[in-house]
Amino acid sequence: SDAEVNSRKKTFTEVQRERSEQAERTVLIKCPPKLNEKKLLQYLSSHGNINSHFFFENRGIHALIEFSEKDSLASLQDAIRIPSAAEHHVVPFKSRLFTFTLKNPASQAAEETPVHLSPQSHIPVKELIQKLCHADSISSQMYILLNEYQLTEENIKLRFLACSLVRDFARAYFPDSSVKPFGSSVNTFGKLGCDVDMFLDFCDVQKHSTKMKKGPFEMEYQMKRLPSERLATQKILSVIGDCLDNFGPGCVSIQKILNARCPLVKFSHQPTGFQCDLSVSNSIAIRSSELLYIYGCLDSRVRALVFSVRCWARVHGLTNSVPGTWITNFSLTMMVMFFLQKRSPPIIPTLDQLKELADEKDKHVIGGYDCSFVSDISKIKPTKNTETLDVLLGDFFEYFGNFDFRKNSINLRKGKEVNKPESSPLYIWNPFEQDLNISKNVNQPQLEKFVAMARESAWILQKEEKPQRMINKEPWGLAALLIPFGKSNPSKMKNRMKGMGSETIRTLLDSLKLSNASTLQKAVGK
Repeated sequence: SDAEVNSRKKTFTEVQRERSEQAERTVLIKCPPKLNEKKLLQYLSSHGNINSHFFFENRGIHALIEFSEKDSLASLQDAIRIPSAAEHHVVPFKSRLFTFTLKNPASQAAEETPVHLSPQSHIPVKELIQKLCHADSISSQMYILLNEYQLTEENIKLRFLACSLVRDFARAYFPDSSVKPFGSSVNTFGKLGCDVDMFLDFCDVQKHSTKMKKGPFEMEYQMKRLPSERLATQKILSVIGDCLDNFGPGCVSIQKILNARCPLVKFSHQPTGFQCDLSVSNSIAIRSSELLYIYGCLDSRVRALVFSVRCWARVHGLTNSVPGTWITNFSLTMMVMFFLQKRSPPIIPTLDQLKELADEKDKHVIGGYDCSFVSDISKIKPTKNTETLDVLLGDFFEYFGNFDFRKNSINLRKGKEVNKPESSPLYIWNPFEQDLNISKNVNQPQLEKFVAMARESAWILQKEEKPQRMINKEPWGLAALLIPFGKSNPSKMKNRMKGMGSETIRTLLDSLKLSNASTLQKAVGK
């Protein structure tokens, strides 16, 4: 659509600002099961013009309503009553979460209309595989997967609303603060159902410091001083965590994890259905989100390949939702980016090339690290590479199935393999904090499992007789890769294992056990 093309050309910061601003004019309403959509909208419109709305299911039907003007919220809030404290006492915090009920449901039942519900989760892999079998090429299979899994416009609005509702709490203490999403919610690589990573930003603190330049004297705020920034972060998060816990409607299961490398508060936001992680402003994480956003916008093949590879990794237990020695989705995404930089001609530019295109306003130095790169996507020359996704998917598995992980590391700044600076099994340079390895957690058995699965997948794609499989109604192409190997034909797998060391085979056998163990671990870990 044209709207999509236009929004694609906006810079990351423009898109973020626009969405945050929309979220400030938005309310969330829990609706009765029997609902007349027209009447609800009519009632709400008496408070002001409605820009957009949608309904979704999450323990009942909810409506997200975005007004054109912020004043409409005040008008609506004036008309809303506080719940009567018959069986419960209420905490009188007035949020933008409301419940809509019918005074006499019986008389209005005849007028109910079924509302269209926007899906907030993706279809199960089994259903996906059936859909993929009807496609006519691997490339179209990959776009089907992308369309099923990627965040929808509605889901993104809900994510920004969750941040905006947390911001209302933060502003009780810090009137200038804002709460912004980062990571998968905004980098164009998030899938439906992923957590919302949000951070608390006191961005105006820096802006004020430039205003007082003129005149013979200085004025500054008296503020509490603490020995370290970390301590300040921990105190702020602790108080806001308590605040959400004690006063936040629908904020449950609050965990403060203040001793982590990056202190955070985890909580479940029931009204939107999201699992949220709140931390304090992390400029480098924002730069990483924007870098991925740019790569995702440059060429439609980028996201299609990333989503397919991540779905493949999940099916084979190479990635996991609990932290451990598995490869993370972020590492996997960076491996795909690196692979696309290495094509001939390259499909996406290296980070150094993006840095050369940066102008004054793109200059960012954070904690001594140069995080500059161009923000205007139209300044980046489109690729001349015309390879199909069919070719790219097979070559991705081929490339990493034969990559010399012992000797080489993956460097996205230069877009080439460089000698490993230290002996981690998998070494992927952090694009900005150049002395960090983003895949330091990955151990040798997990890396070997990845290599074995990549080889197996490359082999399946090369050997496949597609027409025959389609006639037999068997999964083919990408669909064949999304079925755990060894389920379809264990003996074939054994033959291809012949060239592998016994340690790798042991690892593989363990990891097959592991995939059951990990379900157990998840159940216990909750």
